[in-house]
Amino acid sequence: MKKIFFKDLENYFDKEIEISGFVENIRNIKWVQFLVLRDSTDKVQVTIEKSEEANKEMADLVNNLTVESTIKVTGTLKKNDNVRLRGMEFIPTKIEVTSTSDAELPINIHDKEAQLIDQRLDYRWLDLRNEYNFNIFKIQSDLVKYMREYLYNNDFTEIHTPKLIGAASESGSEVFEVKYFDRKAYLAQSPQFYKQMAMASGYDRVFEVAPVFRAENSNTNRHTTEFTGFDLEFAYIDSYRDVMDLEEELLTYALTKLNEKYGEKVKEIYGKEIVVPKVKFPRIKLSDLYLELEKRYDYKIDDSEKNDLTTEAERLSYKYAMEEFGSEFIFVTDFPKDKRAFYHMRKNDVPEGYDLIYRGVEITTGAQREHRYDVLKKQAEEKGLDKDIEFYLEFFKYGCPPHGGFGLGIDRLTMLVLGIPSIKESMMIFRGPNRLTP
Repeated sequence: MKKIFFKDLENYFDKEIEISGFVENIRNIKWVQFLVLRDSTDKVQVTIEKSEEANKEMADLVNNLTVESTIKVTGTLKKNDNVRLRGMEFIPTKIEVTSTSDAELPINIHDKEAQLIDQRLDYRWLDLRNEYNFNIFKIQSDLVKYMREYLYNNDFTEIHTPKLIGAASESGSEVFEVKYFDRKAYLAQSPQFYKQMAMASGYDRVFEVAPVFRAENSNTNRHTTEFTGFDLEFAYIDSYRDVMDLEEELLTYALTKLNEKYGEKVKEIYGKEIVVPKVKFPRIKLSDLYLELEKRYDYKIDDSEKNDLTTEAERLSYKYAMEEFGSEFIFVTDFPKDKRAFYHMRKNDVPEGYDLIYRGVEITTGAQREHRYDVLKKQAEEKGLDKDIEFYLEFFKYGCPPHGGFGLGIDRLTMLVLGIPSIKESMMIFRGPNRLTP
């Protein structure tokens, strides 16, 4: 029989059906037993009258049932306005236990504050049964769906590129080295090289949603050694401003759709509002941003630190963007070349790229890429990478259109949209310097 999801039960009143789910709660009182069943979509109450002889076998079964076991129940769904849970109850004629849970759970799945995050992560499969955690990934799934939807509607092709590669895709550091038969290989830091290969192949517009690996020995609330990247590249652009325009449109579209479906739920569960952008994302040069931060908030740092965004500067840039433009997003441009990848196009020796800050955290680095072979080779030589990436440079020898793109982390974006305090919770399975299981 096809699984009936609890969210659809309103379609089955007064019909004999079969339902299955986790036993979330058991109330066993003198004359009646109440079970609350949960599936991935909703909950429903099962009511068993002990006084009815036909129910004796079921009542005995429930007497020995443990919460978080799974059961299959046959019976009839009835309307009952006295039932606080959805105004309905399921009257069973048969109950089958399909799996049994130990009586004592190692963590409290109903109160996520009862244990520290790392203890909960040891039992992540149980931790995810908590409503707060469970809904993160329902929402995240639709966030990715809407981003994909926007790109499909705009003639992008989804591609899948290798994660075992022969050379580091960003630089020689922060890569995981693995033994690959008789030689070294690396886990990909991004699909950058292969996105650009697709441009040289004539695909014009491509994207990928896939794992990304970063060997960063960092223990912050927003760093992880493996995450899900959302990367895209597109051709025949005139400027890196075209890349910023596309990212702005993509995020506005996705947040609009997400708010329509989940706006109220996000307020209820996470106490956060999904704010749909009403204005264009402001844009500011890095040097001008530091001038504004010093003038407005007396934020002073040594000039040597102003060649990149500090964590505090990111946080204050959000405050500035909200006060000055009413925007939760802000593009920061004109970073020095030593802080950008060799494949960023430069104009007057300044990289043609940007960082995008959202709610005080960087979520994207994007740019127009250098597509001219001679210039690209020279910039790779400056970084000492030309020998390691000879295969990559070959992509540009036989014609390649002007192009650009960006990548963002789905887990970090989810964390910021929902106001989750740590990326450990916005990843289904977290990976960090000290965690490889479960």
